[in-house]
Amino acid sequence: MTITKVLKKNKLMALVALIYVSIFIFMPDKAMEAMGNSVYYLVEMVQVLPIIFLLTVVIEALVPKEMITKRLGAKSGFLGNILSLILGSISAGPIYAAFPISKMLLTKGARVSNVVIILSSWAVIKLPMLANEAKFLGVSFMGVRWVLTVIAILIMAWITEKLVSKKDMLITSTEVTDKQIVINHDYCIGCGICAKMLPEVYEMTDQKAYVKAGGFKSVDDAMIQKTAEKCPVNAINVKKKGGAVA
Repeated sequence: MTITKVLKKNKLMALVALIYVSIFIFMPDKAMEAMGNSVYYLVEMVQVLPIIFLLTVVIEALVPKEMITKRLGAKSGFLGNILSLILGSISAGPIYAAFPISKMLLTKGARVSNVVIILSSWAVIKLPMLANEAKFLGVSFMGVRWVLTVIAILIMAWITEKLVSKKDMLITSTEVTDKQIVINHDYCIGCGICAKMLPEVYEMTDQKAYVKAGGFKSVDDAMIQKTAEKCPVNAINVKKKGGAVA
């Protein structure tokens, strides 16, 4: 892969690197301060995100889609809003930890408004945050702000669901590489287990697994199914001849 292709694929990272270089040249003191903050948050993300991804996989595997659809889906109504508010309020960890979980909930049937409520309550009305707010600013202040914030969250959730299509949000979540094998590139972590097990079927490109064109035809279906079972993040699904996922 050429440098040009790498830069095109990672435009944001290239822009950030360029900004850092410019700051180092013209304002070295500010650059060192910015670098220190960046390292702090990177370390935090390295500590938090693996746990969040593991939790996401566990929820994906153990919580039936029907349950999420019933409790948080299109027909969940106001009770779904309340449940979303509770889930966001009792959450732990920084707000960016909520994004992979929210994406998973969307793919399993949660409505957009409930995901907005989870994200918003996770960010601004978590229980530990409310306890500290009451301690430093008083219970009355905390209570009034909580009520007004909840009202604002519910209104924002309703508006977002009207303006944002769930179909558009999930359009890139799954890539169908051929008629039998489906790889979810949002989940794929590039471990390469599938390619090691069946190099005639899978190949690694840009740290993601892909299916070689026609490669599966000469391989036993049971072996392909084993690669799906061995995938640590359940990114591979194998379709039966009738179209259902095996």
